Amino acid sequence: MPRPPGHGPGFEVRRQKIIDIAAALFARQGYAATSINDLGQAVGLAKGALYYYIGSKENLLVEIQSRVMGPLLTRTREIADLDETPLLRLRLLSESLLTIIFRRLDHIWVYEHDYRSLSGVELKTLLGQRSGFEQSVSDLLEEAVEQGTFRAMPPRLATLQFLNLHNHTYQWVNPEGDWDAPYLSREYCATLFRGFGAPDHLLPKVEEQAEAFKREHPGLPLDPEETWEQG
Repeated sequence: MPRPPGHGPGFEVRRQKIIDIAAALFARQGYAATSINDLGQAVGLAKGALYYYIGSKENLLVEIQSRVMGPLLTRTREIADLDETPLLRLRLLSESLLTIIFRRLDHIWVYEHDYRSLSGVELKTLLGQRSGFEQSVSDLLEEAVEQGTFRAMPPRLATLQFLNLHNHTYQWVNPEGDWDAPYLSREYCATLFRGFGAPDHLLPKVEEQAEAFKREHPGLPLDPEETWEQG
């Protein structure tokens, strides 16, 4: 939501903090069960002042969804356009998806559980974004099949296997635990790639390529909230 005319520079800082707090509340209580009064108490604002920053409760949900899908779709397009094997691009996409799950755990919870509370054009837009991301995964999987890296398999089923393995991570992961996003991506992709029929000798190679890519693009190149230049 653009800053209304006449608002000082602190307006956007405060608004972003409110979105963070809302994501945590919605994740813990559910979007429908969280009232504007609950949110106002959490951020220390009366209802009128809160609306001044957020516009509406549904707008908060839009902002939370956008914090997930905006960076993820940008990174997905960048990875899809790389002149690399589909196996490496899938591995990079896997780590990027897991990175945003780790970074935005509350947001992901709301993204998965409460998106149906959106309505009209906002819901249509989000569903289109989700479909676009799934199609990008499917395209890479089909490319791997066409190149003979993966065995022939139903594209939709393969896509669901990739997505389900990654998308349920938010339900149990501990961002402060022993398993970080790169580790889980290595393990997930090893399981998926073997199941999809990739030759065993390719698995160490794709990990070497992934590590080389990250060295050549320093600064958390797979973080969807960062940017990198293609070399």
